[in-house]
Amino acid sequence: MTTDKSALTYDWTTTAEDVIAGIDLAGRRAVVTGGSSGIGAETARVLAQAGAEVTLAVRNPVAGQAVADEVEKEIGRPVRVGQLDLADLQSVRAFAGQWRGPLHILVNNAGIMAVPERRLTRHGWELHFATNHLGHFLLARELHGPLAAAGGARVVALTSRGHMRGQVTFEDIHFERRGYDPYVAYGQSKSANVLFAVAATRRWAEDGIVANAVHPGAIEATRLGRFIPEEHMNAYRSAAIYNWKTPAQGAATSVLVASAPELAAVGGRYFEDCREGEVLPPGTDFAAAGHGVAYWAVDEGHAERLWDVSEQLLGGI
Repeated sequence: MTTDKSALTYDWTTTAEDVIAGIDLAGRRAVVTGGSSGIGAETARVLAQAGAEVTLAVRNPVAGQAVADEVEKEIGRPVRVGQLDLADLQSVRAFAGQWRGPLHILVNNAGIMAVPERRLTRHGWELHFATNHLGHFLLARELHGPLAAAGGARVVALTSRGHMRGQVTFEDIHFERRGYDPYVAYGQSKSANVLFAVAATRRWAEDGIVANAVHPGAIEATRLGRFIPEEHMNAYRSAAIYNWKTPAQGAATSVLVASAPELAAVGGRYFEDCREGEVLPPGTDFAAAGHGVAYWAVDEGHAERLWDVSEQLLGGI
């Protein structure tokens, strides 16, 4: 990776406004999923502040419109809102089908975490994998034409340090035979997000599209953690490996990867705290790791296999 000031001066305390200072996104068009709250709303706000034409792709259009109205008051330009339910393939296709013109930035920000009981979509897919990975995979695939038309488009796939809790278990993705664990299910979907970025860059770089995975960090007071029991949250808060961030700090790495000129041709990487993360080899104590990306999440063979499996699951639906 060729970076300059980002590698030297940015860290976990950096905010989204810090990394985009001096960058002009006028004429660029961006979609941010899950933009109705938390770091998604902050990502959308800062991209719009820098001049981008932003669309919030949200499950709840009323909540999304409230955010859009606030941003419009700040920047004096409209922010669009589109309905998108990532667990509903018809909704994903409808959103993508209504898009017209190029798309320069796609931030796959929305997600769910630690749903306590095993839940399946109507297609029989485990909910974390279906929402966090398959919905975003389909969205990016359906928007491939607009992304290619942009010339130099970027896809940002939000992952998590939680990916270290679960590799993609290809033999039992939907927990049909193994016992369900909400953190393993979440981890599997977050490993899938990184693998998507690896495979998408390999497949789409010739179309001018790069994709990178971003771990935003541990963020206080967002809806992502709504299923986590309070005692678990208290344990996380006291763990030494976490630096708890504000939404402004949590959105920083997404905004950096989406906008920094020095990253225009960089793809298939994992970023955290506004810099590229170290690849952790086999034998690492992943439970105790305070940084980096597990080797399996950037494995090109696993990435290609996941792409093929995702295509097969979506085929004919």
